[in-house]
Amino acid sequence: MTISAILPPGVILILAGFLLPLLQGHARTAALLIAPVITLAVIWQVPDGVVMSLGFMGYTLTPVEGDTLSRLFATIFAIMAFGGGLFALNQDRVTELAAAFVYAGAAIGVTFAGDLITLFVFWEIMALASTLVVWSAGAKAFGAGMRYVSIHLLGGVLLMIGIIGEVAATGSVEFTAIQPDTAARWFILAGFLINAGAPPLSAWLPDAYPEASWSGMVFLSAFTTKTAVYVLLRGFPGADILVFVGLYMIFYGIVYAILENDMRRILAYSIVNQVGFMVCGIGIGTTMALNGAAAHAFTHIIYKALLLMSAGSVLYMTGKRKCTDLGGLFRTMPLTAICGIIGALSISSFPLTSGFISKSMISQAAADEHLFVVWMALAAASAGVFLHAGIKFPWFVFFQKDSGMRPEEPPWNMKAAMVLFSFLCIGLGVLPYPLYAMLPYPVDYVPYTVSHVTSMLQLLLFSGLAFFLMLGMLKRTLTITLDFDWFYRGLGKVLAKEFDMRSARAWGAMVERLYDAVVRFVGTLYRHHGPQGVLARSWPTGSMAFWTTLLLCACVIVYYF
Repeated sequence: MTISAILPPGVILILAGFLLPLLQGHARTAALLIAPVITLAVIWQVPDGVVMSLGFMGYTLTPVEGDTLSRLFATIFAIMAFGGGLFALNQDRVTELAAAFVYAGAAIGVTFAGDLITLFVFWEIMALASTLVVWSAGAKAFGAGMRYVSIHLLGGVLLMIGIIGEVAATGSVEFTAIQPDTAARWFILAGFLINAGAPPLSAWLPDAYPEASWSGMVFLSAFTTKTAVYVLLRGFPGADILVFVGLYMIFYGIVYAILENDMRRILAYSIVNQVGFMVCGIGIGTTMALNGAAAHAFTHIIYKALLLMSAGSVLYMTGKRKCTDLGGLFRTMPLTAICGIIGALSISSFPLTSGFISKSMISQAAADEHLFVVWMALAAASAGVFLHAGIKFPWFVFFQKDSGMRPEEPPWNMKAAMVLFSFLCIGLGVLPYPLYAMLPYPVDYVPYTVSHVTSMLQLLLFSGLAFFLMLGMLKRTLTITLDFDWFYRGLGKVLAKEFDMRSARAWGAMVERLYDAVVRFVGTLYRHHGPQGVLARSWPTGSMAFWTTLLLCACVIVYYF
């Protein structure tokens, strides 16, 4: 009997997360590095099919059900937990580390959930744990964390409504591929898309993630949006609406990333952009497109974590995050700059990097299905990615002007994490076939053809030329960008103020009426039970009856409220 038949693999990380606050020094370091490795080993012990099942209210739950897709996502989540833990070894906020491991464990729990109820439980654990990661950054992150958890609780409510409707209609809790052809399934899809960062609520991601600590955003970038990609792959492959949702996300992320001045908000918008490629691939729905979406989710977690480790190192060593405050850091932080450039080339799909062997599968799937407009949009979007993440981020942070700052390289563990993920970015780009072997469908795709390499290099070359020709227009100023959240944040303040005013007025009126009623009630009691009352035989007896009745009333009122 394997461990996974007794304990879901994700629970190992969750237990480690609860254990971390009790450990200190080398013991905590060991737990941060060993727990993900043990989890990864257990993940690869999970065979295909149902491994664990139990009864619940007349339904059969399957907390652990393995297949190729589950192992693929669980594997990268465990690798991310290891890399994030290594990067955050010198993080003194143990609450963040504990919450991050619970978060990672819940994400792995989602990947192995074979039923909707188990999926929902781990889904909500993710929402709560990730909120703690945001809040761990301190008081400045409280507002962003509140908006973050509000959006995700809304998504959880929509998902719960959909699950209840689906179970009522089918009598089954099994999590299988469906299409949005009923109201309940539209609710499920909406709950999934909120976590993916889809419109109109995409703004929660660039609002909350950059407010996390230098290490917290590394964890946040990996799990919520990619578990959403996983459940969309599992639950809604080939849903046509996802093509349009994905294209919106792609260009939304590009436009806002180009406008942004904060380096971590640039990368946050880039997450939405990259997830858009995956969502679009899921909507196309062919085996090539689904393989491409899964492969791109795998590689994206690695190169986006690398980019955020590079940005987090700059923030850790300088305390600065705005492009207008940075520049020239390559002089004293060369390793951080090189790792950041490798991440930037990977996200831009540069040949011999991981993005090149994954994102191109989605474009190829669009071409195979003769979706010319979609293919053209994906090609244009690839150029836009190179503009905002491939060039803009490293140029304004590490080169550009000389900011006058001369920070040292970050501590050894942060450098080790960046080097590890840089190696993975290049290794997967050079040798993609081990990753292809892990994909859910047999892969019939060769990324390194003359036409593909040539066309991608041409695209990137002209994108780079456009960047430097328009550099004067792309230089950032001390401005902020207004996103769609401006509407519900502003409206929310107005509604909250109005609610407070009306509540205070209603409460005052209620208290006044209650006071009048109590006075009348006490007066009536006194007339009947007081010393001169019709029911009082003598002063002591009447007084006792009066005060006993009054105390009983008080007890009832206090107990009720």
